[in-house]
Amino acid sequence: MKAVMAMAAGLMLAAAAPASASDPVVKLWRLDCGKVKNGDLGMFADSFALDGKRKDIVISCYLIRHGDDYLLWDTGFGAELAGREEEPIPGVKVSLARTVVDQLRQIGVKSEQVRHVAISHMHYDHSGQADSFPKATLLMGAEDLAILSANPKNPLLEPQRFDPWLKGDAPKEAVNGDKDIYGDGSVVMLTLPGHTPGHHGLLVRLKNKGPVLISGDLYHVAEQVPLNAVPTFNMDRAQTLSSQQRFGAIAQALKPTVIIAHEPADVAKLPTFPESAD
Repeated sequence: MKAVMAMAAGLMLAAAAPASASDPVVKLWRLDCGKVKNGDLGMFADSFALDGKRKDIVISCYLIRHGDDYLLWDTGFGAELAGREEEPIPGVKVSLARTVVDQLRQIGVKSEQVRHVAISHMHYDHSGQADSFPKATLLMGAEDLAILSANPKNPLLEPQRFDPWLKGDAPKEAVNGDKDIYGDGSVVMLTLPGHTPGHHGLLVRLKNKGPVLISGDLYHVAEQVPLNAVPTFNMDRAQTLSSQQRFGAIAQALKPTVIIAHEPADVAKLPTFPESAD
């Protein structure tokens, strides 16, 4: 019942009236947080529908300005990869051109100005540079935080990236359900469990561009969407399908710009860095 109420509340929130002219300015930047060459798409569909298909995919992070406040959504590959390319699996190469801190410096934002680091879920390609912002408040799904706190041994997880919050006294919030981060409907974490138990997507409302809906890893690439494809490594298949239904309903209601997390074709839906959408 609590989950149903949370989803109902989230849908009502998503349908809320747009921001008024007096509200804080909201801007959105897409940051380059890594690339994967020749990625295997088969892992993104447990139905075998994508077996044998490969393509280059992207790792994206997003900076959001809300008035004088800055929030970072996801943090990509670890900073130690910057300027290098590695081949962790034969035929698959990963790289990171620049760190998040370096990109923020280009637009005059210091790391200490980032007040919130919000992580869609606990996997390493979304959390690699979180510890570059050790004084920010961490916002993350409660279930994922609980798993990380147990220091699990899992190749998809790098718990050490969260040491400022799990071992130190940096502020954190375990997010249950949706979270309207600024209380005005402009930046909302949407609960979309299944990929991981605490997985979230993000809704950003912009005055000129309109709503932007970021999938997290509910979907990785565009090929999954018409198939309702569930990755082989998701933690709950039924939750994933339910979250896909919710995501589709929000997209139908709001007609937003939909950004699929690792889809290279969606990069062009937002201005090229250092330009921002507003």
